[in-house]
Amino acid sequence: MQNGMHTDTERCVRAVQSKDARFDGWFFTAVLTTRIYCRPSCPVVPPKPENMTFYPSAAACQQAGFRACKRCRPDTSPGSPEWNQRADLVARAMRLIADGTVDREGVPGLAARLGYSTRQIERQLLAELGAGPLALARAQRAQTARLLIETTALPMAEIAFAAGFSSIRTFNDTVREVFALSPSELRNRRPRTTVLTPGTLTLRLPFRAPLNPDNLFGHLAATAVPGVEEWRAGAYRRTLRLPYGHGIASLTPQPDHIACRLTLSDLRDLPVAISRCRRMLDLDADPVAVDDQLRTDPVLAPLVDKAPGRRVPRTVDEAEFAVRAVLGQQVSTAAARTHAARLVTAHGEPVDDPEGGLTHLFPSPQALAAVNPESLAMPNTRRTTFTTLVAQLADGTLHLGVESDWAEARAQLLNLPGFGPWTVDVIAMRALGDPDAFLPTDLGIRRAAQELGLPSTPAALTARAAAWRPWRAYAVQYLWATDTHPINFLPV
Repeated sequence: MQNGMHTDTERCVRAVQSKDARFDGWFFTAVLTTRIYCRPSCPVVPPKPENMTFYPSAAACQQAGFRACKRCRPDTSPGSPEWNQRADLVARAMRLIADGTVDREGVPGLAARLGYSTRQIERQLLAELGAGPLALARAQRAQTARLLIETTALPMAEIAFAAGFSSIRTFNDTVREVFALSPSELRNRRPRTTVLTPGTLTLRLPFRAPLNPDNLFGHLAATAVPGVEEWRAGAYRRTLRLPYGHGIASLTPQPDHIACRLTLSDLRDLPVAISRCRRMLDLDADPVAVDDQLRTDPVLAPLVDKAPGRRVPRTVDEAEFAVRAVLGQQVSTAAARTHAARLVTAHGEPVDDPEGGLTHLFPSPQALAAVNPESLAMPNTRRTTFTTLVAQLADGTLHLGVESDWAEARAQLLNLPGFGPWTVDVIAMRALGDPDAFLPTDLGIRRAAQELGLPSTPAALTARAAAWRPWRAYAVQYLWATDTHPINFLPV
């Protein structure tokens, strides 16, 4: 699928008439007669084609005066895969908006992070999404408000503040305008069976099917750092460092969604926590497009057919992952966990886990930069790699975030001592989110290549993998899955 699908009217009409859920989040259908907007898979009888018009974002629909459908709840669609597979200005801006930057820092803060003028950003977002950064952030605030109204017993004034609204009046007006219901009416519509636990938010994270949870949750559980992450009772749990405080996320794979339970020290962090959990689990991916491309290789086709829908396990904290990638250089998964656990115990910030098991936030770069290098149980060369990395992360010389330019970040990482292609590409794949990152020197990849009859030298394998672009990071998941390593299996 390509950018600007909403302009292809015939294709959009076919998707709506077939109620194809694969297109949810790619575009939105606005109905001229009812002034309602829907996701393509809306269960109601499709309107006549002449009554449909199409928009690239929920914010654009809202700006044009349309209200969200009460049946299909288009505001809860998976996000567009575009923002995960691209590294241009619009994609980076959308990732920052999802991470709450506009609410915290305003449009000037968004522009400063991206290194462009506010006018350039507004112009590009309007051209591609039909809405500027303020409207896009407003649509996200409305969605956050709806979640809090339906999943908590909080007073409306607290919800308005937590969702990022500047006043109760703006909150009420926005909810009425977007959902055609008052906040109280929204709350009254929730099922009477809803059980509300004070301090805990329970929600569903949608995704595009298929989703294979084995390598996704298997990888996160097998590499979990004690105190920061755990697998318990069918759920992956971890602590979160967030802009206003901290949180604990519990994520459980279900057939048609990921069950998410969040405990937050500050409810203003809700949209950021959701965004980071979605990003870690790669929930906005388009698995059909990925798998169709990989199936064109006769060697990969059987692997894809056997277990389609593999996602790339990512991270909630890019700096944390970079540190852990260094700790994992040339050692086993178990050894890397041990190194990380020592750092967590010594330098992480303690947190209270109502369920027990999780004890700390992963140490910040600033805390790690203050560590005495002599106390690090690692070879001198790796010690230099570690201390240089955390020093640059701490002072801002190196910034790894959702807005990072992938090529620029790669170049910066390669300039660090001890950073070779494997370390740079595993950070690009799992922290920066580059869907085309590839690991031809990885031991697991080379074993898989040998077993499958693919070229085993890095140069030859890279040449063969050109046919897998732009999805080589997903090919890595299928190749890794040929092994019996615990990362490939959902824990029991």
